Order: sequence, then structure tokens, then C-alpha cells
Amino acid sequence: MNIAFFDTKPYDRPSFDRYAEKFGAKIKYFESRLTEDTVSLAKGSDAVCVFVNDTVNAAVIDALTELGVKVLALRCAGFNNVDMAHAHGKLHVFRVPAYSPYAVAEHTMALLLTSIRRIHKAYIRSRDFNFSLQGLTGFDLHGKTVGIIGTGRIGRVFADICRGFGMKILAYDKFPAKDFADEDSVSYVTLDELFENSDIISLHCPLTDETHHMIDRDAFDKMKKGVVLLNTSRGALVDAEALLEAIKARRVGAACLDVYEEEADLFFEDNSGHILEDDTLARLISMPNVIVTSHQAFLTEEALDAIAATTLENISGALLKNSFQGELCYRCGFVQDCNDKPCF
Repeated sequence: MNIAFFDTKPYDRPSFDRYAEKFGAKIKYFESRLTEDTVSLAKGSDAVCVFVNDTVNAAVIDALTELGVKVLALRCAGFNNVDMAHAHGKLHVFRVPAYSPYAVAEHTMALLLTSIRRIHKAYIRSRDFNFSLQGLTGFDLHGKTVGIIGTGRIGRVFADICRGFGMKILAYDKFPAKDFADEDSVSYVTLDELFENSDIISLHCPLTDETHHMIDRDAFDKMKKGVVLLNTSRGALVDAEALLEAIKARRVGAACLDVYEEEADLFFEDNSGHILEDDTLARLISMPNVIVTSHQAFLTEEALDAIAATTLENISGALLKNSFQGELCYRCGFVQDCNDKPCF
């Protein structure tokens, strides 16, 4: 089976190369993203593998179908960049729903600790032999209330980490996880209650039409003054302009972002020699209480290995075994994971 691999980075190849022979895959790696202009590179391929910033709209889907591509495999959990309705009946679409929840949850906690204990500032100072403690005062996590929006695998692992710090946990999810809440440290509440009572808010939910800009001006107005916001999920969950206003108004005490809603043309690339034209992102990065990382929460050896194994297993299952376990389907106006039969 031939696979066209788009938006390739050096860290992607070792894990996929390790599994390619096992699954009988021949992979062509392309550095360019999948777009209407680059889709022709998939000619001769049975499947294409894409990432979060590749464009899989109706035009790209039609072009892939004309080229004879049968499978679209996302090497990530999110699929908001795919026109699922248009893909129905044309492509078998797979994702990696759970590669390493620990990777993302641990990065979230790393961002939080870095921010509230001013580790990033202390590191820069000590490099200049400045060992002053002025301005480095943080606060204890023990006893604080963290609001977790989204209690899938990542959200629950992050909750376990917070529980270890002695934090109280408020949770919100449209579909609450069974047996997750307990009497001691975890309580499901309404979204407004979570906003009003959380010292720290962490986002661990997918991006959908319903969750787009769920953290907006109204949401910030409901939050505690000085709240710390963490987002390691999808950038467009947060209205970046509203976040900037909330920081300037001193309502948000700190923000830790591994994602950004307009990241597609910026993240995963070296832009250090260019003028950043995104004024909102430039102003956020310039804020002393904002930490931005480059969508790297997933980036561990364990996660990359799991992504490669699951992606190639999905592709080989569909192409060689007529197996469609875990396929994403669009039926009756909603998306679901199929466990019994293909979507067409």
C-alpha cells in the first residue's frame, strides 16, 4: 500500500519508518501541507496521512477521490480540518483518538507550574547570573480549585495530576465520564459554575461548532479575577482578542497556550527571521504573564510511537483487511466512531 504523507517534520519519520515494513507500507514524505494546490502529490497513493493544519475541504476531497485515494488518516485526535459531511461516501476517514493522554496532560501541568512559579523568568535571569528573587513570587497549587472543561482521557489524566497536588476539581462535560466524579475532590458542575469558582481553568475538549470560542468575552466576565487559563486542546476554543482584553483588564492573571486559533501559518515552522504579522499573537507573546508553546504538548517519544502504530494499523486494516474499526463517519448530521461497519 502506498501512502502520501503530508506536512512532514523530521521527528515524524523515525517512528513511521519503524512500522512501515511491518505493515507493508511504502511512504512518500512531503514537507508541504495538503491543500488544493498540493493535492496532486497524492497521485498513485492508496491513502494520505495528514496533520492538524492540513486542509481537507470539499475540493481536496474530490481531488483525492479522483486520484483513487481511498483512505484519509489523521495522525492526531482532532478532525475539525476535515469536511466530514463531504467525505461521507468518498473517503474512509480515521484518526488517532488516544495516542498518549499523559503527554498532553503532563505538558499542561508543566505550563501551569512554569507560569505560577515564574520558572521561565528565573531561567533567563540566572543565565545572566542574576539571582534576585524580586518579582518571582508564585502561589501554592495545594488547596486551589481547578476547572477542567472536557473529561475525556486527557482531561481525566490531568485531573489525576491535579489531585496529586491536593487541588479541588470542578469538571464540565456535555457527556460526563462515568464514575469520574467523587465526593472528595471531583464534582461535575455547570459551565457557569466552573467559570465562577475556578482559580485555574484548563481546556481538554474538541473543537466543534458548539465549542468554537466557548471562552469569549462573556465567559471571561464570569471568571474569578486573576484566573489562570490553560489551553492545550484547540486554539479556536478561545477568542484570542477577548483573551487579550481580559489580560489587559487584569481579569486573567496568566495564560498558558500550546495552541492558537490562527496558528496554521505559524506553528511548526521557524519564523524567527520574519516579521510576525499577527498582531494579536505578537501582543500575547509580549505579555509577561503569557506563555506560548508551539503545539508541542503531544510531542513525546511514546506518543509519536503510538501515533505511527495506530495510523498504519488503521490504513492497513481498511485497505488490506476490509476492517473499519474506529472509522469516523458522518451519519444523520453527526460524527461518530464506527465500530461495526464502514460508512459506505
